[in-house]
Amino acid sequence: MPQYPNRQFLDFEQPIKTLYEEIDKLKQTAEKSKIDMSETIGKMEGAIIEKRKEITSHLTPWQRVQLSRHPDRPYTLKYIEKTFSGFLELHGDRNVKDDKAMVGGFAQLDGETVMVIGQQKGSNTKMRQMRNFGMANPEGYRKALRLMRLAEKFNKPIITLIDTPGAFPGLEAEERGQGEAIARNIYEMIRLKVPVICVIIGEGASGGALGIGVGDRVCMLENSWYTVISPENCSTILWRSWEKKETAAEQLRLTAIDMKGFGLVDEIIPEPIGGAHWDYNDAAVYLKKYLINVLPELKSIDPNTRINQRIEKFGKMGFWQES
Repeated sequence: MPQYPNRQFLDFEQPIKTLYEEIDKLKQTAEKSKIDMSETIGKMEGAIIEKRKEITSHLTPWQRVQLSRHPDRPYTLKYIEKTFSGFLELHGDRNVKDDKAMVGGFAQLDGETVMVIGQQKGSNTKMRQMRNFGMANPEGYRKALRLMRLAEKFNKPIITLIDTPGAFPGLEAEERGQGEAIARNIYEMIRLKVPVICVIIGEGASGGALGIGVGDRVCMLENSWYTVISPENCSTILWRSWEKKETAAEQLRLTAIDMKGFGLVDEIIPEPIGGAHWDYNDAAVYLKKYLINVLPELKSIDPNTRINQRIEKFGKMGFWQES
């Protein structure tokens, strides 16, 4: 059996897989011949690190989209496990049901109680179906709003982790008020009296992301994306084919660097070399460092001032001309 990690490799990650396979062969040879090859293997492992650096130093927008969807990439519950402690998940919207695509509850961040909410995808076929591929129904957004109001009641900061290809577009979701639920969340989040930090950890698509994406600080992980529509759907609308998805990804300007340049996000959080899927612990360390640095700054601001700053922040977004 191969000794490289039991993971999937994207097309542009194949050179890394090749190096792991070569290491595996060296280990098998050393075991059979009883020859010490630790020095050679060590050099190969160093080459893997360099190759990861090389690959991620010039990624295209489409490749970053692929990394954001990497099957081994950590999801919301993994970040909660690695970044927070004492997580107590809360369920249900007190109206319809508990939406498994949206998770949330109280947790401890460096000794301070916070409310953490996020979209959750599944790690295998069965879990993906249960989590509806991270696409929340209206009750998911209403659950999120219920938890935000609960946090406000007890004066606890709110942290949202965004990772969704979009809100669920099914007929039943529309019948139960998908658009209203997202719009209500945007309206209520901008008026919350407690600090709100929003972090895009993977996919940040359309209203599904905005439904928990209004905060005092909005930031993105290095290999996440944030835009009104996925590259595939954009390609389908403009060119009536998915074949132009790479062109669409480039034209949408959806990367973290683009979003920061537009002033739509405040900060870019770095990821481990090669992407968050290579080291969950380091990915969580980078996220935690950002959160514990920015939270005291937000808490020091008067609530009414913070709300006004939030309104002004989102009110200034975009480019337009008046004639």
